[in-house]
Amino acid sequence: MNVSRRNFARFLGGCATAATLPMQLYDRDVAWASTYNPSQKYLFPQGFLWGSATASYQVEGAAQEDGRGVSIWDTFAHTPGRVTNNATGDVADDFYHLYREDIARMKSIGLKAFRFSIAWPRVFPTGTGTPNPKGLDFYYRLVDALLEAGIEPYCTLYHWDLPQPLQDRGGWENRDTAKALADFEGYTAGKLSDKVSRFFTVNEVRTYIENGNLLGTHAPGLKLDAKRIAQMSHYALLGHGLSVQAIRAASKPGTKVGIADNVLAMVPAIDSAAYIDAARKAMREENAMYLTAMLEGRYTDFYLKRMGSSAPVFTAEEMHTIGSKLDFIGINLYQPNYVRPDASEPGYAILPMPESFPHMLSPWITLGPEILYWEPRLIHELWAPKEIYITENGTSSSDRLTADGKIYDLDRIMYLRNALMHLQRAAAEKIPLKGYFLWSLLDNFEWADGYERRFGIIYVDFATQKRTPKLSAEYYAQVILDNGV
Repeated sequence: MNVSRRNFARFLGGCATAATLPMQLYDRDVAWASTYNPSQKYLFPQGFLWGSATASYQVEGAAQEDGRGVSIWDTFAHTPGRVTNNATGDVADDFYHLYREDIARMKSIGLKAFRFSIAWPRVFPTGTGTPNPKGLDFYYRLVDALLEAGIEPYCTLYHWDLPQPLQDRGGWENRDTAKALADFEGYTAGKLSDKVSRFFTVNEVRTYIENGNLLGTHAPGLKLDAKRIAQMSHYALLGHGLSVQAIRAASKPGTKVGIADNVLAMVPAIDSAAYIDAARKAMREENAMYLTAMLEGRYTDFYLKRMGSSAPVFTAEEMHTIGSKLDFIGINLYQPNYVRPDASEPGYAILPMPESFPHMLSPWITLGPEILYWEPRLIHELWAPKEIYITENGTSSSDRLTADGKIYDLDRIMYLRNALMHLQRAAAEKIPLKGYFLWSLLDNFEWADGYERRFGIIYVDFATQKRTPKLSAEYYAQVILDNGV
């Protein structure tokens, strides 16, 4: 590319002139312009796994078929006023019947992997006791269909649908629920591990404990005090640790086990050494009661100190179990927290978000794509896992059909393009990123928001179950084809 000094000023859009352009800047940027290629792709490592994700209650439907029991989400959604427009997951996307067609759509997009969850009440209708063969048969068929399409199955064993009979006996406040979870997960993974090589024990402990039992916005809709929540969280972590052990004991050799966690994502407000160090400290302490405890097998001293009399009661044996070794870490990323260094005991402060800070349709999804760089980096620096996956990332959008029958979800494409650029930066720095699971494949039952928030790259008409790929599906297909952005 031959660029004269005068033409280079035009290349900059008129912001400089030949007379005012410093020669050093000119020489440097002409060198850049001579190599500039607008079609250049920022590539991911060879073999990087591009996938998408769903959860059983959000997509399956068939709530009363083939012996499925009742979950806390069935109860919650059927309680008037709990979910927007009193929506339920009784039918949802009818994935239970339409999974083969949806797998064909996955294949057309080019997905290399699919993350799905097991409905605990399908396999053990009352949570414990005799398993239901028809319930497990569905997942055999699903896994076989995925493999036939060349799509690797990634299985989340618990994604919030606790069997109602276990909730009636105290739910996660009852230590026995942790044992019941491990029994369910060991049995299920043992049956599937000949065809599924990677299992997530649970999805987002923080969400199903705090949203469901502290805030009351999710099932089972309770509002408990801090001490009960801390003890409940401890038992949930214990269930995870017992499940890791049960999966390893029951599964085929070589089966890998991990966690999908919605970490409180920390970002240094300024990219300087002091701010980065503060973000690293915040990452460990703000996740002390969940991911940190699972990866270190201990609660941090500062966490126990700030909890005071509300701290959980635990034994050394329980903490050893909670810290059972994992093969990989999955992180669900949607919103940033910006951090600065501070003279307080923890050494950091989380900054308040300005009212003007941009967000997506769901106000809790703030536009902070740099979390796709900083969270893998901070996790890598703190705990050095062998494999890191982004197990959820995506956004809701208004998603309206236009006159030509299309959905031009440009805001979702903008969100994904920016997020994936930051993820590529992390991969380029040799952080052991192995895959990315976009949330979500289909518009679905979005928990307490019902069907009012659409997260899919495929539009679903819930009255007819007609599927329509959005423009974002085309975008994601191109990303997968190029293995880059």
